[in-house]
Amino acid sequence: MFDDCLIMAGGSGTRLWPASSSRLPKQFLPAGNGSFFSMALERALAATAPAAGRVIVIAGTKHIPHVITDAAKLTAAEKKRLVVIEEPAAKNTAPAIGCALVFSILKSKNRKMLVLTSDHIIKPLNAFLSDAALAASAAEKDQLAVFGIPPTRPETGYGYIAVNSEQLAMSSEKGEGKRELFKVSSFCEKPDLITAKKYLSAKKYFWNSGMFAFNTEFMIQQFKTFAPDVLIPFEKLKDPKKEAYTVSRGIKILNNWQGLKAAYNKAKSISFDYAIAEKCRDTVMVRTTFDWTDIGNWEDYIKICEKNNSVVFSADSKNCHVDSDIPVALAGVEDLIIVMRSGKNGQPACALVTRKGQAHKVRDVAEMIKNSGENGLL
Repeated sequence: MFDDCLIMAGGSGTRLWPASSSRLPKQFLPAGNGSFFSMALERALAATAPAAGRVIVIAGTKHIPHVITDAAKLTAAEKKRLVVIEEPAAKNTAPAIGCALVFSILKSKNRKMLVLTSDHIIKPLNAFLSDAALAASAAEKDQLAVFGIPPTRPETGYGYIAVNSEQLAMSSEKGEGKRELFKVSSFCEKPDLITAKKYLSAKKYFWNSGMFAFNTEFMIQQFKTFAPDVLIPFEKLKDPKKEAYTVSRGIKILNNWQGLKAAYNKAKSISFDYAIAEKCRDTVMVRTTFDWTDIGNWEDYIKICEKNNSVVFSADSKNCHVDSDIPVALAGVEDLIIVMRSGKNGQPACALVTRKGQAHKVRDVAEMIKNSGENGLL
């Protein structure tokens, strides 16, 4: 069990545009039973001690209402274990983790912390918890534990973790397979297809899930060694007073922490991978046994999302997917993905039409929109 679990709930929402946007990132979209974020909350609560374990959510100001909507469904006991820190600026993952570290040790030193993403599909829960337990045992030994996903295809869209062949530890549980721990040799950038095929055949490269586990005192020292320009601004923060919090639907929101905005302004914007993980000399990898899906485009999302309530009139059309909050008519078309938003609830009014097999190009379109200056559409 972990003492604290951090959920990083930021994001720009371009991969599932226009259903997702900077106002409504992917993690708050429906993903089967609840949103991606609500499933992350379930994992976080299950991985932390039921009595004293805390779940820390860091999210931008405009995302707080979505966090509250999902968290409001928790029990009263679960809400007491949750605190939401309002992030005053998007500064990548290292400052978010640095902020959570300082917040954590203000309560007590030497805590085990788990860091989770908020927009992945992970199941079953029991397999995740067993893998997390192995990561917790590594954290107790002053090691940074990362979660490596065994690759199933030559994927060019993910970063990779390379490991040494020597196995450091192994545990097994009846019916759930073996859980293995390896020494990390390096982190690898997203490869081209030829390199990805080599990684797949080499059997020592794993997809980087973006999740971590560590002891807080150990990680503070790693920040001081490798990224002091990220941590130092947050070290000046003091234990927030009672009036620094507001409560909405039973959820504590730390939205007036004195000095937090100045700390974010001063902290270097950099990912945790670049700042710490790639430089840490005591990094180990849990070879995961849970199923993991990073929904990277509309075709991936269609496979897992519940049937939407779009009103569609179709004549001589087939194999099309429509996600729209206004009625859509199809005539003589096939193999299309059509996503339309009318501008309700503060979302931008816009539409996407793409052919199946081309949905990965949505990110290119989002970049074109950004470069055009029409950022309001994103």
